[in-house]
Amino acid sequence: MNGVRVVKLGGNELDRPGWLDACVAGFERGAPVVVVHGGGKAVDALSRRLGLPVEKREGLRVTTADVAEIVEMVLSGSVNRRLVCALRAGGIDALGLSGADGGLLSARLAPGGLGYVGEVVSVRAALLESLLLAGLTPVVAPVAPPPDEAAGVPLNINADHAAAAIAGALHAAELLLVSDVPGVTVSGVVQHALDAGDCESLIARGVAVNGMVTKLRAAVAALAAGARAVRIGDARMLRDAAAGTRLVAGTRQPA
Repeated sequence: MNGVRVVKLGGNELDRPGWLDACVAGFERGAPVVVVHGGGKAVDALSRRLGLPVEKREGLRVTTADVAEIVEMVLSGSVNRRLVCALRAGGIDALGLSGADGGLLSARLAPGGLGYVGEVVSVRAALLESLLLAGLTPVVAPVAPPPDEAAGVPLNINADHAAAAIAGALHAAELLLVSDVPGVTVSGVVQHALDAGDCESLIARGVAVNGMVTKLRAAVAALAAGARAVRIGDARMLRDAAAGTRLVAGTRQPA
């Protein structure tokens, strides 16, 4: 589908007063958009209330079976519903669903001993395209059914990675990874553009840490999978084509 945007909204910011309203105001009414959301702050809060561990490695949550159930409950439930209601109140015909609905996302266990963390292996793009053609805005909670349905434990998909997979499958005109940072900062300066080939170097040097590691790797994966453009930044990207840091694919030359 031509001109579709995939917008990932960071879960750590959804509870901040005015932040979600600012995001909703930036959406262009009637334009084809798929929204993918996080919800890490809410998952952390409920996990701690229940006495469960909160552990992350390079921005990825270590997910036990109990934590996986909390992730599904929070992301597919309260967080997804809040976002759908905010979008609909802003005049956007939003529809909530999870990666498990309709077989939207298929995933396998990710390597690295993270537990019930999945990496997307396929996206049912036709389902999203049919919703977009009907004038709806899908709002996707990033969980996936387990590879072994009998196990019954959902897989936790990092929202940046889920958004990248969806953007690639749709050959999106643009993927926006929206959080509370203005872009990728190097030596104190927000970069207007970055070569995708430099991302691993930034990670290795410690320039990018924690959640930014995940965003950079997701951006590179989205470009490799077929997304035409990726930007990392804050809510200004929704209404300003020059805001954020644009990732540029494969222009590095040998030394």
